[in-house]
Amino acid sequence: MTRSLLFSLLLLPALASAAPVPNAGSSQPVRRFALLVGVNDGGPGRAKLRYAVTDAQSFGDVLEELGGVQPQDRLMLMEGGRAELEGALSKFKAMIAAAKTSGGRTEALVYYSGHSDEAGLLLQQDRFGYKELRQALESLPADVRIAILDSCASGTLARQKGGVRRPSFLVDASTAVRGHAILTSSSEDEVSQESDRIGGSFFTHNLVSGMRGAADATGDGRVTLHEAYQFAFHETLARTEQTRAGAQHPAYDIELAGTGELVMTDLRSTAAVLVLGEMLDGRLYVRDAPGRLVVELKKFAGRATELGLQPGRYTVMRESLGVGSQAELVLDQGGRFVLAENAFRPVGLELTAMRGGGTPRLDGVTPAASGGSVPAVEGPPHRRMPFNLGLFPSVQTNDLFGGTVDNNFSLALAAGRTARLKGVALALGANWATDSVRGLQLAVGGNVARADVTGGQFAIGGNLATGALGGVQVATGLNIAQQGGLAGQLSVGGNLSRAPLSGAQLSVGTNWVQGDFDGVQGTVGLNAVRGRMEGVQMSVGMNWADTARGMQLSLLNVGDDVKGMQLGLINIAGKMSGLQLGIVNVAREMDSGLPIGALSIVKNGQFHVEAFGSDINFANTALKVGSRHFYTTVVVGMGHVAGAQGPSHWTLGFGLGGHIPVSERFFVDVDGVTHSVYDWDASFTTTRLLHQVRVIGGFQVAKHFTLIGGPTMNLLHGVDGDAITALSTFSRQGPKHFIWWPGMQVGVRL
Repeated sequence: MTRSLLFSLLLLPALASAAPVPNAGSSQPVRRFALLVGVNDGGPGRAKLRYAVTDAQSFGDVLEELGGVQPQDRLMLMEGGRAELEGALSKFKAMIAAAKTSGGRTEALVYYSGHSDEAGLLLQQDRFGYKELRQALESLPADVRIAILDSCASGTLARQKGGVRRPSFLVDASTAVRGHAILTSSSEDEVSQESDRIGGSFFTHNLVSGMRGAADATGDGRVTLHEAYQFAFHETLARTEQTRAGAQHPAYDIELAGTGELVMTDLRSTAAVLVLGEMLDGRLYVRDAPGRLVVELKKFAGRATELGLQPGRYTVMRESLGVGSQAELVLDQGGRFVLAENAFRPVGLELTAMRGGGTPRLDGVTPAASGGSVPAVEGPPHRRMPFNLGLFPSVQTNDLFGGTVDNNFSLALAAGRTARLKGVALALGANWATDSVRGLQLAVGGNVARADVTGGQFAIGGNLATGALGGVQVATGLNIAQQGGLAGQLSVGGNLSRAPLSGAQLSVGTNWVQGDFDGVQGTVGLNAVRGRMEGVQMSVGMNWADTARGMQLSLLNVGDDVKGMQLGLINIAGKMSGLQLGIVNVAREMDSGLPIGALSIVKNGQFHVEAFGSDINFANTALKVGSRHFYTTVVVGMGHVAGAQGPSHWTLGFGLGGHIPVSERFFVDVDGVTHSVYDWDASFTTTRLLHQVRVIGGFQVAKHFTLIGGPTMNLLHGVDGDAITALSTFSRQGPKHFIWWPGMQVGVRL
């Protein structure tokens, strides 16, 4: 028979101590013990389970790696009967009692995976009743007791409702705990399922995935009872809705005294961390070197997810919008690996479906109630006819022969349908190929290919290729390639590729690639790549790429990880390595790049206001913005020449420079600045240009106060070629066409 998954946590506190309760801020040493029981044999008349033992081992591993259980405090019982379970419980009780003598808090966790019914656990030829199990748990001399059962028909334990929360037992153990928590993987009248695809039971598999970090909804590095249960609930329900045995509906009964959350695992203590990047999305399958499925989750873009794993080699499969991709990585001891979109490469998926319908699944396996795989159902055989003539699909020569017909040539006044096309299809209305196309589809209305296309689709209306596209799509309306490939898409309306694409997308409306892109995107409206872009994006409106390796040219350019160039009025990047040239440049991180614009804001870069005097102007104000090592500066100043009453001129300058950190407090800035010089009492018309090369040293006195100063080399000339006189108190030259002299400036940076 199949088994029902029950996950129940039963907490029974010790008797209240006469000593006062410690303050909330205090802490006590915590030692955690685990008894892990796995029994595949449920006795005569019951099918032997495949994964009860491995489920117990997997749960024990995550407790030892992330759940605070030391190897010496972990007790395993595999394939035993009633006598063996009683002996294990007795030994477990003695282990906890011995630890109590050294002081501190103790916590006990008992996990069982195997057969059971409404009355109790089924252990080979024996039964161990739920009442006996409760009594055994209550006798454990631990401050906190947890029972986790993954077994059949145990939903009857979770009939009471309500409850409150208590402090986290792994983090805050300062408050006495009273009460219990029971969580069940299915209702009392539902069966449970285990799957060959995941190599275990659905609920335990999802629970372990959640405890490894997939359930960390808050991103604080800890997985609480509530987070783990919610993740396992939704994943189990989603993954069993289409199985033969039907959906499982986990339930719970919690009655706990206190405040706070029960912490199941602490990801900060893991040996290695796999970070699923912020922009990564899709269903992900993480397998270790032997091929075991370690973690499975649905990842949404917008927030990074951290998984606690053991060091080693891993393969990550991703399924997104029916397209498969794969990444390989190595986690080092104590390492932290960030997995981004650009690490994935397209792979083919073998999709299978349940007989009579059902949802296709990744890895070629559809889970069944008994744990087997369901093979794919083959389609009908194909016939081949050289040509097809008709008005529309129900009135054409292909239908005279019945079955599925392939053609080399198809001509239809309204719409024509073929299975596989190797040649040319012409229609005033539409061409429909239920399989692949090797050739040309030409229509006034639209062309559809339900599989790969090698050749071209030309239409006034639109083109759709649901398989890989290896050719060109040309339309006035819309081009869609569902699985990308090597292609060119040209339209007035828009181009859409829902998978990696190599080639060109040219349109007046919108170009969109849901995956990696290698080539040229050109549009008047929007270019978007939800993956890695290598090439050029050109648009009058907006360019957007998750990862860009090349050039973005548009009024507005946006990229999360950019290496290359952004040229536009407004440039926005997450991580920028290269050149940003625009009126406004914004970057979250820029270590090796140069922003050039009227306003450049880099979160980890420079944003400084300077006030200083020089030999040219007695008062100057400057704004310096840019990356860590490169910046742009805007300078406004006013000054007077000897003998003048009040200011005689004012200047407006713009420049580029480099920032050289020498020590924690000392730095040197080297830049070139060009100023327009205006007469104070004249109109807004420049009469002279001043070019400066400045070497300015700085010493940071306080967090927002730095002394600056250094030499300058100056060149002054008139804009119309007339002779001029010097502005500096350091130079009495003139009248001349060009005047140069050494100067200096001193001031402060705020």
